[in-house]
Amino acid sequence: MPVTPYLQRSDCSSPTGEISLKSIATTSSRSTGLLVSTCMAALLGSASVSAADMPADLLEAAQSEGRVDSVGMPDSWANWKDTWADLESKYSIAHSDTDMSSAEEVAKFKAEGENATADIGDVGFAFGPIAVQQGVTQAYKTTTWEQIPEWAKDKDGHWVLGYTGTISFMINKTLVSEDERPTSFADLAEGDYKVSVGAVGKASQANNAILAAAFANGGKESDLTPGLEVFAELARQGRLSLAEPSIANLEKGEVEVALLWDFNALNYRDQINRDTFEVVIPSDASVTSGYATIINKHAAHPNAAKLAREYILSDAGQLNLAKGYARPIRAEHLTLPEDIAAKLLPNEQYANARPVQDFAGWEASAKQLPRQWQSQVLIHQQ
Repeated sequence: MPVTPYLQRSDCSSPTGEISLKSIATTSSRSTGLLVSTCMAALLGSASVSAADMPADLLEAAQSEGRVDSVGMPDSWANWKDTWADLESKYSIAHSDTDMSSAEEVAKFKAEGENATADIGDVGFAFGPIAVQQGVTQAYKTTTWEQIPEWAKDKDGHWVLGYTGTISFMINKTLVSEDERPTSFADLAEGDYKVSVGAVGKASQANNAILAAAFANGGKESDLTPGLEVFAELARQGRLSLAEPSIANLEKGEVEVALLWDFNALNYRDQINRDTFEVVIPSDASVTSGYATIINKHAAHPNAAKLAREYILSDAGQLNLAKGYARPIRAEHLTLPEDIAAKLLPNEQYANARPVQDFAGWEASAKQLPRQWQSQVLIHQQ
């Protein structure tokens, strides 16, 4: 997987005061997980896409369908709301979403078959190949296809990453005393607070949290046992919370420490109360991964779904994702103004974050996680 080196603000500022990512090289493996927050930072309206920028035949076909129905792409996640608003205002494409996990998305596509009620979904990296194996996708390569790294797309166009994120801790400072706030997976072993990780085995975010814990304890993509043991010990101590780390539960104070993608944690923090929450990348290790769009093989609105993917991977769509604190997959081809860098985490926090490298091992582990979570972790739940 290509990696992005750690950058200071001075490394990427142009004489005009804008930030160019076009010349960034891919080098050090140690800096793999860095989100380059100073260089992908903020973008208040710096790009737009007109109807003329979309393939004419596709646009005409999509507008004749008039709507697109998604799964797993809610407004609050990675700023999808701006993309859906743009599709409606620019192209008259109406939208609705049903939120669900990556596993549920693939299962829904499979179960409904030709009676599909969803056109497009956004699934964790490991679930893209699974969806193809299940035979539930159709291919579409965008006009920006060549600017997307090879590791981030299916060679035939069945799935493609739109953005990446890194697993973080989101800590409620009113519920966890300063001396107990964790900054590493090692810190989770002690404390009076409870830890929420979400739907392990179903949600890609939760699965990647287990992988991050494994990385921090000598595990790897094909061996999640060290990561599962972190949560088994929390369960033995009565400190594993089964509360979903959703924005609603966080706002209600029902979650003390949550494991979330950084783009979700930062977004939730700023939506609820920036002063109430602290967001940190675990210092001993974390995982950087991404989410891929899949288009339903039997989509009722296939052209609108393709137009949605086209827009997501356009400059404007990529900037929408960056506004939602996610790192656009085409970051190296974007030029961004500097407005929201202060909202992002310092680059140094990503020093020990790394991507999935053993894709086959991770895919196999992800399939086993539902059973392992039950037999190795929840069996100890008090």
